[in-house]
Amino acid sequence: MAIPKKIDDRIKVGLKKYQPVLANAKLRDVGEADTVTIIKDMLSDVFGYDKYSEITSEYAIRGTYCDLAIKLDGKLSTLIEVKAVGIELKDQHVKQAIDYGANQGVDWIMLTNGITWQVYKLTFSKPIEKELVLNFDVTSINPRLDKDVESLYLLCKEGWQRSALGEYHTQKQALSRFFMGAMLQAAPVLDVIRKELRKVSPDVKITNEEIKDVLINEVIKREVLEGDKASDASKKVGRVASKARAASKSVKLLKPD
Repeated sequence: MAIPKKIDDRIKVGLKKYQPVLANAKLRDVGEADTVTIIKDMLSDVFGYDKYSEITSEYAIRGTYCDLAIKLDGKLSTLIEVKAVGIELKDQHVKQAIDYGANQGVDWIMLTNGITWQVYKLTFSKPIEKELVLNFDVTSINPRLDKDVESLYLLCKEGWQRSALGEYHTQKQALSRFFMGAMLQAAPVLDVIRKELRKVSPDVKITNEEIKDVLINEVIKREVLEGDKASDASKKVGRVASKARAASKSVKLLKPD
């Protein structure tokens, strides 16, 4: 991922400033209000948001308040639930953050104590599903490692405007074991495997169904084939295959005899 030098420098300078600030805050066991103040400064100095026009404190949600919200071009982009720097993030904190996002119809939710940052993607199905997309410790990030800096860039204003986080999530999904498991069962992949097997055993007749049966029962782990994530991956692969077949048919119809 190519990060503009100006932004790369800002992230690295910000890390050098706030890593000791956060470590000291944890040592002093500062409360939630002080942690929110540090995070607001980080959102401005490290992540590039305008503190006065793009960051909102105590965002009102149905009689309660989420600690921080980010708005870009007047549109709510994400909600950030903050806990005191010394508090370990737990399931009830995640649920609280997710509930805020669900009430506002926001796809992306952040939960942080300043040191640990968790970013969740919401899917508005029934019930609403959440997926942990990013989880990192700011005090452990190495400014010299590109992959560490890239993790922070995903949350920067510039990365947000380029939909970098969404692209990262899509790539992560494509490389998930569930998607890979579904791809291995797709007809085009089975065709390729069958052709390669014929090279090894040219006299043996093998069908795609036989290959698929071996993959399902002997090669792919059962956990990859079962459950909602496996079902979603299978549906996505099926939709792609259907579009490819439809496009192929259209090309054939357009070709002159």
